[in-house]
Amino acid sequence: MKFITDYRLEHFILDTRWETLPEPVQERLRGCLLDLFGALISGSRSDQFSAGLALARRAFRPGGIAALGTSERFDFLGSTAVMGHSSNAYDIDDGHNVIRAHPGTSFIGGLLAAGYDRDCSAHDFLTTLYVAYETTVRMGRAIMDYYQYPHSSGTFGAVGVVAGAGRIFGLGAEQMNNALSIAEFNAPLVPGIRSVEYPSMNKDGVPFGVMAGALALLASESGFTGNKNLLEAEEYRHYLDDLGVRHEVLALYFKPYPCCRWGHPAIDACLSLLRQHGITASEIEHVTIQTFYKATQLSKGIPSCADAAQYNIAYPVASSIVNSGFSIEQVEQTGDPAVHQMMERLSFVCDPELDAQFPAKRLCRAVMELKNGRRLISDVMGPRGEAEENIGYPWLADKFRHITGGQLASGQQDALIDLLHGDQWSVRQLVDQVNSWLLA
Repeated sequence: MKFITDYRLEHFILDTRWETLPEPVQERLRGCLLDLFGALISGSRSDQFSAGLALARRAFRPGGIAALGTSERFDFLGSTAVMGHSSNAYDIDDGHNVIRAHPGTSFIGGLLAAGYDRDCSAHDFLTTLYVAYETTVRMGRAIMDYYQYPHSSGTFGAVGVVAGAGRIFGLGAEQMNNALSIAEFNAPLVPGIRSVEYPSMNKDGVPFGVMAGALALLASESGFTGNKNLLEAEEYRHYLDDLGVRHEVLALYFKPYPCCRWGHPAIDACLSLLRQHGITASEIEHVTIQTFYKATQLSKGIPSCADAAQYNIAYPVASSIVNSGFSIEQVEQTGDPAVHQMMERLSFVCDPELDAQFPAKRLCRAVMELKNGRRLISDVMGPRGEAEENIGYPWLADKFRHITGGQLASGQQDALIDLLHGDQWSVRQLVDQVNSWLLA
């Protein structure tokens, strides 16, 4: 491979300024941060967060950097690890269809830890969020091309952490290049499809991606040299040609349900039939979900834990039918016999026409057979929250209220929603304020 080091990416990361970003991009970044705070806040109640906190106590040093959901403080790596474990705990964070991964969750732990350390202002932090998204998605595309295998969020997030935290810590272009090269070379190559079939906390590898990115940054500052990354290779340099012109942050999707995106169309297809025809779960004999092949690979057994409930297709669909929706409460409470009985009345088949449109589109239809002999067929549906819907701040605010209702009072929710939509905050103020509510 031939590499060309011209620091094009590094100067983009370090030199981008808030006032140069178009207004729709600025508005999207505010929404992204609110959505990520929702994921972090809800994730702080999870078993995965407890594991990350226990790891930080055992492996990393105490320090002055706070992490959302705990009164304990750690060094940069420890705080990054804690929030890296919570941000994807309920699979409710943003995603990008082309790289088939979740960019925001893959780096937000490292960015918040660095931002708290340096007490970034609103504009500085939102701009940092922007360059982390743009770098992560482009590096993700290069990695997907190079390895010819669908790796997952933790793989790309290691680079996003370096881009964002390195900018906050004031790296120069050469230092940034070195740290990016270390992170890309040593990023975990997460085989996400295995977690689809055999769910666990491994999921998208987010905790290990953020830790790898933080380690790469610290290693670079300690004298470790990397030398070249994939976005400097001739084969992949074209992914940088539209930096600052095409805004990948506008191509994100947002998730209404705390489970794998591949199951979302099936949930909505079933809910649409229930609402349209005024029927209940007790009237259903059988439901056939016709969808793309990858969705049929999701686990279908009764989940034993919250992670197994998320990377499952039968459980979220059955729970949605029984409960008229799917929430974090259903993810945590997997023992409902009515849901288990409904799972036995579901089947999932690959539709060749729908499968041919994956991964650009994730499509599904539901065929519902009722006990009275009626047969209902839904429209072909895709997941809600896609980029073409141009999701705005009000949509994300409603979602935030929904997923954090068990942890924040309505007045606290509204206060954070209003604060993040403005510019009069710093990272320390945000984290400390939310922690005062969560830990009261």
